[in-house]
Amino acid sequence: MRDLYEVLGVEKQASAGDLKKAYYKLAKQYHPDHNPDDKEAEEKFKEAASAYQILCDEDQRARYDRFGFDGIRGAGGNANGAAGFGNVEDIFSAFGDLFGDFFGGRGGGQRGRQVPRGADLRIDLNLAFPEAVWGTTKDVKVSRQVGCNSCNATGAKPGSKAETCATCAGKGQVVHSQGFFMVQTTCPHCRGAGKAIKDPCDDCRGRGTKGETATLTVTVPAGVDDGQTLRLANKGETAPGGTTGHLYVVLHVQGDERFRREGDDILTEMPVSFVKAALGGELEVHTLEDGCNGTATIELKPGTQPGDVFVRRGQGVPRVGESGRGDQVIQFKVEIPKKLSGKQEALLRELATELGEDVAGKRGLLGRKK
Repeated sequence: MRDLYEVLGVEKQASAGDLKKAYYKLAKQYHPDHNPDDKEAEEKFKEAASAYQILCDEDQRARYDRFGFDGIRGAGGNANGAAGFGNVEDIFSAFGDLFGDFFGGRGGGQRGRQVPRGADLRIDLNLAFPEAVWGTTKDVKVSRQVGCNSCNATGAKPGSKAETCATCAGKGQVVHSQGFFMVQTTCPHCRGAGKAIKDPCDDCRGRGTKGETATLTVTVPAGVDDGQTLRLANKGETAPGGTTGHLYVVLHVQGDERFRREGDDILTEMPVSFVKAALGGELEVHTLEDGCNGTATIELKPGTQPGDVFVRRGQGVPRVGESGRGDQVIQFKVEIPKKLSGKQEALLRELATELGEDVAGKRGLLGRKK
């Protein structure tokens, strides 16, 4: 895992402008148009984009400078270098304006017209507490627009084909002047597709896409938390003549009264009688094993005080994408009985006498009230 500044070839004190220039240089050097079918160049292209994505954000850069990769893990950044982008199209989507300035288009060079990208979709997924801790698979239904099979998403009737749009010459954009300024807008004739359809497909009526409700399987990794989001690449909507967006799954985790989660650690409150707290002994506690229905026996030390803890190392929640687990912290809640039998009261009074404690008389407040 290389240092991000080393990836871009700049000093740690580099300005935002220096970062941008360095990224431009690497993006141009390793751009897919200049290195067709070169996997090594593609990985370096991704690595540079991932490094720039983190360092161009002031908050993420500050966390990285202070804590390294640990500072950006799980905070919107990516601690795995080139793995920050799933594919080249993701980079073009994230830095489309930069590529437009530098290469003359989203993909630049031979890519010419900006390739339309389908809309991203979002769904919510509810999980039980054990499903979030240990992972699961869930089937979800998604309504979306997908490419028409009859016309292969071209929008043209089978046997015919779309023609280059005469208005924009296939660029999908038109330029017109407004006073001293030149303004570039989406072509009103082809709506950015760059092609005109004279004989539309009967199934999709020339749109190139059709609506469907699909059932997708979502693999939920062990250790996810409430509010986190999973991305299913290329499972969103398909743009006519373009690429497919992503599906974002927002997780909602149901709580469990036996456990309170704090990051990868689990806090469990266990009631203990005041006698057992004083004398010690074995105590059975709830654990995350067996689908969060497990139990384990721990040794309670004599003289345990209210709020004391016992830590079971490595018995907390699995860390997402990493080895190991957090800890289980067991906090003791010493309970004082509100009612005593006659024998219990006598024994306690005897103990109070032994300890030299001055306690209330047998009738307590009732006697004084009379």
